[in-house]
Amino acid sequence: MSLLARDLGGVPDVLGAEQVARTAASLADLQRPSGQLAWYRGGHCDPWNHVEVAMALTITGYREGARAAYRWLAEHQLGDGSWFNYYRDDAVIDARLDTNVCAYVAAGLYHYLLATDDVDFVADQFSVVDRAINFVLAWQLDDGTVRWSLDGAGRPESYALLTGSSSIYHSVRCAVALAERLDVHRPSWVVAAGHLGHAVAHHPGAFAPKNEFAMDWYYPVLSGALTDEAARRRLRDGWERHVMAGYGVRCVSTNDWVTAAETAECVLALDAIGLTSEALDLFDLTNRHRRDDGAYWTGLAYPGPVTFPDREATSYTAAAVLLAADALTSSSGAAGLFRHGFLAPVADLPEPGCRVEAVGR
Repeated sequence: MSLLARDLGGVPDVLGAEQVARTAASLADLQRPSGQLAWYRGGHCDPWNHVEVAMALTITGYREGARAAYRWLAEHQLGDGSWFNYYRDDAVIDARLDTNVCAYVAAGLYHYLLATDDVDFVADQFSVVDRAINFVLAWQLDDGTVRWSLDGAGRPESYALLTGSSSIYHSVRCAVALAERLDVHRPSWVVAAGHLGHAVAHHPGAFAPKNEFAMDWYYPVLSGALTDEAARRRLRDGWERHVMAGYGVRCVSTNDWVTAAETAECVLALDAIGLTSEALDLFDLTNRHRRDDGAYWTGLAYPGPVTFPDREATSYTAAAVLLAADALTSSSGAAGLFRHGFLAPVADLPEPGCRVEAVGR
């Protein structure tokens, strides 16, 4: 295809169309013949970020590359519906099973459907989503949270993570929407989402404490578990702690280390609740990470700045920037996937004995 991407143009005064196309081409060039999308050339692949990059390929005209990425997932899905944590080519280099990693295929394939209207492809891939979501929800606890992983020996971890459970909440709602488009009914998924969303919105103490990580700050908003004033309050209250003014979002609040992926995802969270001006201002800061070849440095540590990890540019970072650009410009049919009100709401379902009154999110 030509250098210019077919779907996603630029963000006026921030990121030009040719820059978008160069980034998309850099991602397409990373894809292995098998369809696998690694973090960087010669690096490892994890299924969550593999899906993130497939989503970016979808909205920039590389749709055969996106389909190849989803076929790779189908070919490597385990019998219980899961995937291992890290692969290098076809070799497994981390045998952990991460529930959030396994759920994200639902968001990816629904995103593909929205952008392309290719019902036949997603219908062919729906069994992958079906098995993956059923695997993930098998590890949902009585309080609505989802265990974050099983270790390499198959032993389940005892606790849930707020970021992971938030992302799973969004993925399950995408799975429900995908199923309904295909005239398939999964009422148990709707119920599970209702319990999970309630836990994220009302029981932060149910999750392992990782408040220093930016993702734990904005993911309850990005996922749609927190909406309206509760969402705006959460972003407002954590802004000074997690955002380094003029630079972007700190990955960890205790260090002046800004990561472009977290910055772009926070843009999506701001866009999700209609804070477009703030989202544009933050998106502009991702240009600090941009390289001439269209790739993006994973992180910059200040006051240097110096790249950290050293000279690492990751595919998922570039993909997150492209997804944020699509949301800000509403360029594709999938641009609103993270926007509140885009997915059908689910009921707020407290766990048995919950003292928190069920309220709308």
